[in-house]
Amino acid sequence: MKHLFKPEVAKGIWTLLILLLVIKMSWFVVELLWLPTMGVDHSKESRAKALYYRVKLSPNDGAVPTTKRPVQTAGSIQDIKLLAIYNASDVTVVTVEYKRATKVLAKGETINGFVLEGAGSNYATFSKDAKTYQIDLIVSRKGEGSIKSAQTSAASAPSADQVQGEVIDAGDHKIVDRSLLDHYAKNMDDIYKNIGIKEIKKGKDLEGFSISFIRKGSPFAKLGLQRGDVIKAVNGQKIDSYNAAFDVYKNISNINNMTLVIQRGKEEMELEYEVN
Repeated sequence: MKHLFKPEVAKGIWTLLILLLVIKMSWFVVELLWLPTMGVDHSKESRAKALYYRVKLSPNDGAVPTTKRPVQTAGSIQDIKLLAIYNASDVTVVTVEYKRATKVLAKGETINGFVLEGAGSNYATFSKDAKTYQIDLIVSRKGEGSIKSAQTSAASAPSADQVQGEVIDAGDHKIVDRSLLDHYAKNMDDIYKNIGIKEIKKGKDLEGFSISFIRKGSPFAKLGLQRGDVIKAVNGQKIDSYNAAFDVYKNISNINNMTLVIQRGKEEMELEYEVN
């Protein structure tokens, strides 16, 4: 059989194959021990978003949103408490508490910079700096202190004929039953059913009050008051404003004696009363 290759050629081919195999094995060992498994050592680019963001804290990059807290300014309307209301078609008077002091205000008068503009059955409105504020009436637990509105319906208002208590003439003075004062202290509407009070003004200034009518046989008539009398003072307190008048009214249940100074015609008179 004739040989295809000469022995020298065949030996050279086997030598070359063995050399290639050795090189391949050597490269495999190097790759396994020293080279990275993924081939080229580089960071793979990722399109995933980071779990955090960088934010510049420079104040020039825009205002950081903050939660606003209410600021308590001095002289707030919240410092004023509404204790009592008298509201009629021609007059509005309220009693308020400010800095633990009680004050009676007529429409247009001011407390702590707030002007009384009007009132409803259970609230009063004030104004300041072209703004309007509303204060709700505080209802006392004992039912005292709040003056009923003159707009109360006739069905719910107590009758003037149901007033308990008498006025007894003792000569130089009159004795007034305390239950009578207690009734009028809690039922202001009944006062205006028995007596009419009219303002006395000089220009725009209020100077006092006069009696425009008195119901015949009423407790006020028994007090010795007459139509046309001008009330000047009560227990030494000059009655020349709604403040003064309602200061007397709100304390009427606490008095034991009362001196009423009136002007009748050209004569000034003193009427004395004992309360028991």
